[in-house]
Amino acid sequence: MINFRFIAADLYSSIRQWLRSIGTVFWTLLFPVLLIIIFGAIFSGAGDVNYDIIVRDLDNSSFSEKFIQILENISVLRLDTGVKDDENISEYMREKDITAALVIPKGFESQLQQAFTNPNITVDIQFYFDPSDQSTTPIIRNIVASTLNEFNMNVTNGRRIIVMNEISTLGEEYDFIDFFVPGIIGFTIMTSCIYGSIERNTKYRKDGILRKLLTMPISRADWILSKMLFMLFLSFISASVILLVGVMAWGLNIEINIFFFVIIVATSFLFSGMGMIISRFVKDEETADMAGGAITFPMMFLAGTFFPLDQMPSFLQTFAQILPLYYVNEALRNAMIYSNVEKSLNFSAFVLIFAAIFFILGIVVTKWKEE
Repeated sequence: MINFRFIAADLYSSIRQWLRSIGTVFWTLLFPVLLIIIFGAIFSGAGDVNYDIIVRDLDNSSFSEKFIQILENISVLRLDTGVKDDENISEYMREKDITAALVIPKGFESQLQQAFTNPNITVDIQFYFDPSDQSTTPIIRNIVASTLNEFNMNVTNGRRIIVMNEISTLGEEYDFIDFFVPGIIGFTIMTSCIYGSIERNTKYRKDGILRKLLTMPISRADWILSKMLFMLFLSFISASVILLVGVMAWGLNIEINIFFFVIIVATSFLFSGMGMIISRFVKDEETADMAGGAITFPMMFLAGTFFPLDQMPSFLQTFAQILPLYYVNEALRNAMIYSNVEKSLNFSAFVLIFAAIFFILGIVVTKWKEE
C-alpha cells in the first residue's frame, strides 16, 4: 500500500531543502531561460532565410543572362555578381564568407546551340562549394540543381544538356566529420576542464582541504600548476581518443601540426582558469554542475561547434566573436583542415591571449583561506 503521508512529507522536505540553497534555485531557473533565449535567437529568423551565392558569367550571352534571371527570381537566393573574371573564385568566396558559387563558362551559348543538333555534347557549369558548411550548402545545391533541370526542360525539351560540375573550395574531398571533429575536440576540452576545476575546487573547499594546504610546505602556485598539468594530460587523452576513433571509424582527413599542440595546451589552461574563476563563486557541490552548464552551454551552441555562424542572426554572429571557444574552434579547423598558416596564427594568438588572461585571473581568485 502506498504511504502517501511519507511521500508528501519527503516531497515537502526536498522542496524546502532546495529552496534553502539560493544558488541551486538560481541556476535551476537560469538554465531553461538560457535554453529558450539561445534557441529562440538562433531560429527566430528561420522564416526569412536567404542564401547567398556568387554568380560569375564568363559568357555574357543571352542564354547565360536568361539563366541568371531565373536564379534572381528565386526569392530565397541573393546573387553576388561582383566577382571579376580574372579573380580566384575560392579566395573570393572566403573573403566574402559565402559558401557557394556558380560559374557560367565562356562559350556557354555556342556549346548549347551545338548540343541542339549533337546529342553527344554537354555543357558544364561549375558549382563551387564549401564542404565545411553542411546546413546552407546542400540547400543551395538543391536549388541550383532544380533550376538547371527546369532550364533543361524549357530550353532543350527535357534533354540533360547542362550539367553541374561540383568543385570543393578546399581542393580535396572532405566530409562533414572532418570539420565536426575539431569542434568536438574544443568542446570536450572546455567541458572537462571547466567542470573538473569547479568540482575539484568546490569539493576541496567544502571538505576543508584547501585550508589544510596552508600548513603544507607548498605554494599556491605549485598546487595550481600541478592541477593544470593534470587537466592538460586529460585534454591530450581526450583529443587523442577522438582522433583515433575518427580515423578508424570514419577515415578522417586531417593534419596534425605544431599549431594543434599549441592550441590544445592553450585551450586546457584557458578553460581550467575559467573553471577556477567560476568555482570561486560556487559555495556547494550541488550548484557546481549548474554553474558550469550556464557557462559551457551558450558557448557550445553559439561558438560554431555545431551550427555554422552564418546560420545565426547577425547580432549572434557578433556575440560569438567574444567567446573563447569560437577562437579555439576556428584555430583548430584552420590548422587541421584548411592548413591556413596565416589564420591559424591569428586564431591561435587569440586563444593564447584568452588563456593568459583566464589562467592569471584563476590563480588570483583561488584562495586557500575561508572567508
